[in-house]
Amino acid sequence: MTVSLSKGFHGIAAFPHKLSSIVVTVGGLALFLVLGSLLISHPISSAITGYIYNANHSVNALTAIKEISQSSIRNSDYGNANVVDKDADDGSTSQAPPNFSNSETKDIVDKPETVTPLFSSTTQVDSSSKSGNPSGSDIVDPLKNSDRISTGLHNHSDDSSPKTSEETTPTSRNEETNTNPVNLDCDLYHGHWIYDSNGPLYTNNTCPVITQMQNCQGNGRPDHDYQNYRWKPAQCDLPRFDPRKFLDLMRGKTLAFIGDSVARNQMESLLCILWQVEAPKNRGNRKMQRWHFKSTNVMIARIWSSWLVHRASERFDFAPAGVDKLHLDVPDETFMEFIPTFDVVVLSSGHWFAKQSVYILNNEIVGGQLWWPDKSRTQKISNVQAFGISVETILTALVTHPNYTGLTIVRSYSPDHYEGGAWNTGGSCTGKVKPATELVENGFTNVMHEQQVTGFNKAVKKQTNTSELRLMDITEAFGYRRDGHPGPYRSPDPNKITKRGPDGRPPPQDCLHWCMPGPVDTWNELVMEIIRREFEGKQNLPS
Repeated sequence: MTVSLSKGFHGIAAFPHKLSSIVVTVGGLALFLVLGSLLISHPISSAITGYIYNANHSVNALTAIKEISQSSIRNSDYGNANVVDKDADDGSTSQAPPNFSNSETKDIVDKPETVTPLFSSTTQVDSSSKSGNPSGSDIVDPLKNSDRISTGLHNHSDDSSPKTSEETTPTSRNEETNTNPVNLDCDLYHGHWIYDSNGPLYTNNTCPVITQMQNCQGNGRPDHDYQNYRWKPAQCDLPRFDPRKFLDLMRGKTLAFIGDSVARNQMESLLCILWQVEAPKNRGNRKMQRWHFKSTNVMIARIWSSWLVHRASERFDFAPAGVDKLHLDVPDETFMEFIPTFDVVVLSSGHWFAKQSVYILNNEIVGGQLWWPDKSRTQKISNVQAFGISVETILTALVTHPNYTGLTIVRSYSPDHYEGGAWNTGGSCTGKVKPATELVENGFTNVMHEQQVTGFNKAVKKQTNTSELRLMDITEAFGYRRDGHPGPYRSPDPNKITKRGPDGRPPPQDCLHWCMPGPVDTWNELVMEIIRREFEGKQNLPS
């Protein structure tokens, strides 16, 4: 007996088959169905994910991971990308701030298995300070020689440079973490830190603009959990940063970071996140670092300004040449000339007021920090008061500028976490690998924050133009993030000291700036939310 198949099966004409052929055919189909069911019941996505990620650390791999599996896989094989710093302004010899320091904070319990609150709302106030003797040649000023404007990049041996095509754009992960979307009435600055296994949006393998001192993984830091904690406002969820949406919100606009090395820290964080969807072009010069994103004509800029007010070095009255003189009532002209061209300005300042300087107000010397040669003269203001005056000066200049209509975001004072002393008197954050469970407040941080808020409020009352002024108050939230600093991992030197010596003396370290990736990335999530509220709010207003 023969069986014929009608013509049309893959274009093959009908032909006769024996019974044995039919049995073989049916058996093959049955075997195929059984194997298919097994594959469905035992997915191989995780195996494929691991293979792709280990084979290639590029943005292509990150995208494939997201598309294949919702699981997050982190890699510890990091590179050493950094930026050539070329800003000529390194300031004078830095000294310690007034006698305030953090006390030891309580350790957190082991990493939670699920996304849970990390600390209670209870706070402790500790204004006591422990001081020690400077550690000689081991002292490294965290503010000195760490913030030069870059006009180029080192060559890298890592071939995992970010791709720019649409096909390699990572998928937004907002949907995975948001259960209560952010709203205009939500207080963004009071909440808690939660562990998020999704991890950061970039690594130092996928971002070529991380300053070496903040490249903690590239410098050998062995732990990773500090990269995985997310800020959770009490009343809503702060969306994970969406690079594409940010570039769309900022289409045709310029965002400028103005301030000290902490401003540079934040600017590089933003660039690293955006780099995952588009590699920008470096359009900077010695006056201003600029990165251009061609697809949306967005410019990210940075201008160095230690104090945000006018600085001079020549002799003034009884202050000799060579000592920095700060005219507290005159804004820094190095960036004021560019202000009308900026749509968003993020200001950062405060830490340089611990450095040696002379304070001038109304053309009169009124005080000094770590400099006052004539003890018979009375100092009218302290360095903390000088900071408050400088904030009022620069913000008043912005809100009264006749040609400035942009959005100014004042990032509040960034807390350091030197415990047991200041940066040059034995202070340390060695061994801090998780956020604090209870906040031990720092007296110097508190008074600096208070002066900043006072200066902000005074400037608001003087506004005459149509620009917008917002305070991004991160000080309290980041008081918990003792784990987010480079600590002793501020150098790629394989022979560097990372642990306390036999006498208990801590190694040289940076407990002021922030690791990248790390907590500093949250600042840019807050910046994006402020921009979204401002720009989308205006778009929704009736014309």
